[in-house]
Amino acid sequence: MYKEKRSAHSAFVPIRGLQYHVLEWTHGPVRPDLPALLMVHGWMDVGASYQFMVDALSDDFVRGRRLIAPDWRGFGLTQAQADSFWFPDYLADLDFLIDALAPGQAVDLVGHSMGGNVSMNYAGVRPERIRRLINLEGFGLAQSRPSQAAGRIAQWMDELKTLHAGALGLRDYDDREGVAQRLMKTNPRLDADKAHWLAGHWARADAQGRWRILGEAGHKLKNPYLYRWDEMQDIWTRISAPVLSVHASDDSLARWSRGSYTLADYHDRLKNVAQARIACINDAGHMLHHDQPRALAELIENFLA
Repeated sequence: MYKEKRSAHSAFVPIRGLQYHVLEWTHGPVRPDLPALLMVHGWMDVGASYQFMVDALSDDFVRGRRLIAPDWRGFGLTQAQADSFWFPDYLADLDFLIDALAPGQAVDLVGHSMGGNVSMNYAGVRPERIRRLINLEGFGLAQSRPSQAAGRIAQWMDELKTLHAGALGLRDYDDREGVAQRLMKTNPRLDADKAHWLAGHWARADAQGRWRILGEAGHKLKNPYLYRWDEMQDIWTRISAPVLSVHASDDSLARWSRGSYTLADYHDRLKNVAQARIACINDAGHMLHHDQPRALAELIENFLA
């Protein structure tokens, strides 16, 4: 089993009628001159996913700095029972969290995948709250077309019926080992020790001893909203913070989009951000913070210095 180098403190913060679960790694007296580092996870993940990266950070960087990772609504220990989840809610949740955790201060923000997309949009909507931003494989989506609207809404309503009929739930597992095997199947680079550690944060045993994913099935529904890049483009142009965009050497975007939206397209979009740099982590896939935590930690430390 993976043994963490730095232990996190678990707490709940009341946000918008929810008890938002956050992990915080803080070592030594907090230095007020160091901005908090807020790390937000991706779809079907949890804040504890950043543990390996936190452990790889240097002692000098960590000392006196607040490192905070929340579980998004409906993931991990942030319970939010709903049959669908709306993207603007993540931005509002992030806004409330920053107000609660770092009132009146700008923070450094790391976002992975869905969390990276949320972070980019938030940094354009609230530019004064972000000092620096690191986007880990938060590519956004291909531009949608108005002609797709009716079909998307119809698909969403059909999936809602499937969900309420009990046919769109999240799979459960016999034991922790089963969860670990599932994580390693999704990410072949994830070793068994890390997978077993993550399994205890990604899922929990219920009263019958079945291990269930800590997430709401409503996250699986197709979003009825179209992705309108022209709107996102205006938001990105308002980002004033320096941005480090990090992608993995494995091109996950090509696999998901099947050519409809490429890494080159995403990099072209980044030209709308005034201060954007691009970096690549070698020998890594989409979960680059699991695959190469030390290389990523070094990038982050240098960027935030």
